[in-house]
Amino acid sequence: MTDSLYFQSLEKQQMGDGICLKVLDRMDRLKAMAEGEEQAVLAFEGLYEEGDHISLKVPQRNCHYVVQIDDVIESSLVYIAEEELIFDIPFGEKKKSWNPKAFTGEWHYLTCRRAGGRETESYRNLAKNTLDQQKARGCFPHASANVETRGESVFAARNAIDGILANHSHGSWPYGSWGINRREDAEFLLEFGRPVSFDKIVLWTRADFPHDNWWIQARLEFSDGTGEVVSLKKTERGPMSLS
Repeated sequence: MTDSLYFQSLEKQQMGDGICLKVLDRMDRLKAMAEGEEQAVLAFEGLYEEGDHISLKVPQRNCHYVVQIDDVIESSLVYIAEEELIFDIPFGEKKKSWNPKAFTGEWHYLTCRRAGGRETESYRNLAKNTLDQQKARGCFPHASANVETRGESVFAARNAIDGILANHSHGSWPYGSWGINRREDAEFLLEFGRPVSFDKIVLWTRADFPHDNWWIQARLEFSDGTGEVVSLKKTERGPMSLS
């Protein structure tokens, strides 16, 4: 009788119009949940297991939210275009591009809230998304590419927008990068999910010399049909401004 009432109570909570964070196992069974009208804060006690995933439901699509997917991963201001986002807890090879302290231990802290107008209108890095995943849907910015070396997570396109700037090596965190496997036709796609305005493009290129080669030229193409060829150079100093 108690179990029946418990599950009925959960079902009623899930029908709300607020923000809802849930941790689910591989069979979609509920492990933890938090809900709030303007903000959801979930403190989850328990070890993550392979197949676990996080469900984030929002009351309004095509809006900005501030999401923190783990207590050691910086929050991101993202544009959400779907009613529900699924974040797969990384294990094994998939974990190598993430902070090794993330998703570990017996306590986990996740939050999501609506972004304020001043946040969305502020001058900021539009490309940064600390929770982007290779197969993400409906959460922007999102990075993808026509090649990611050997399909490994440490060379996934998402590493180019995760906000980690260490560039003197390659491989496991904090040296994840976009790897092109020597493809001369390599293409990187950055999607914002809506029209954006910007006045500067800044690139951080990998500088694991002498292992690395380096690009000398690239073509930038925009969704309005315009494009520009830019010159690149060998550098280990970090950002190259293409304003």
